[in-house]
Amino acid sequence: MSALVSIENITHSFGATRVLSDVSLAIAPASYTVLLGPSGSGKTTLLSILGGFLQPGQGRVLIKGEDCTAMAPAKRPTATVFQDYALFPHMSIGSNVGFGLRMKGVAKAERDSKARAMLDLVGLAQSFDKKPHQLSGGQRQRVALARALVVEPAVLLLDEPLGALDLKLRRQMQDELKAIQKRVGTAFVHVTHDQEEAMALADHVVVMNHGRIEDEGSPERVYGRPATRFTATFMGESTIIAGVSANGMIGTAVGDFAAPQVTTHVAIRPEHVSIGHDIAARAVDVVYQGSFKRVTAVLQSAPDITLLARLPADATTKPGDDLRLTIDAAHVIALKD
Repeated sequence: MSALVSIENITHSFGATRVLSDVSLAIAPASYTVLLGPSGSGKTTLLSILGGFLQPGQGRVLIKGEDCTAMAPAKRPTATVFQDYALFPHMSIGSNVGFGLRMKGVAKAERDSKARAMLDLVGLAQSFDKKPHQLSGGQRQRVALARALVVEPAVLLLDEPLGALDLKLRRQMQDELKAIQKRVGTAFVHVTHDQEEAMALADHVVVMNHGRIEDEGSPERVYGRPATRFTATFMGESTIIAGVSANGMIGTAVGDFAAPQVTTHVAIRPEHVSIGHDIAARAVDVVYQGSFKRVTAVLQSAPDITLLARLPADATTKPGDDLRLTIDAAHVIALKD
């Protein structure tokens, strides 16, 4: 399948500060792509270039095979949902949703009909005549989504759209966003720094750091077999342990593990550390997190090495307890150097 969006060798700077360095990315039709990374990683700048709000210093953006690099935002086949929703407070919800169609010269009867249909899609069919202040934050977010989708963009861009919502509403909106994207079949490109949000929504995760793409792929692959040390620590938690590799193995203070490439470090996810019999350790911190306990333990044989473990919620472990731990060797990640 050919790419819907091709970002080719994009480099961009603000003054003397380079924020993107030779970034290339392909986005498939009907996909949900999440750009994930810490503040300053370049993800929002890349989204702004894709939407036409910034002209890149170098490189180009192709959408449906057309070079859109110098095209104005209103002329390219994209629409953007911003974190602050940017709804017009004096307009009705119906007029807000139909605004983009109005700018395209669509007659009132047609744009009202399309706005009603789109509000029905996002579960707000009864809100056509209301004003934005009469809706909750989650409802206003759905209005912003409807306004962007009603113009039938090839690509919908979402700039941290759930950042202003509380945890319960954010999770509800994650489910709704994913369901709506599957129904409309539009390619979504979503920026966030929230790893949980990325894994909940994406079928294509792009991990960014210092203006470059560190890793990309399915959430399962990027989390389970991260390509870099940064990805292993940013996409969820990991304990990074040094070792010496030879003959397809790497020897560490917590055991010997398969290493398909020569490497000097492994990453161990906390869910792959359990109560067992192999490793003597002492708990130094225990945090109850509802469905599990997050335990930080130091090795008794090497107190400078700390392991993170995710133990059952009903585990009786407390700080100061001596433990015996086992690592699931099949899931230890040999990192590329």
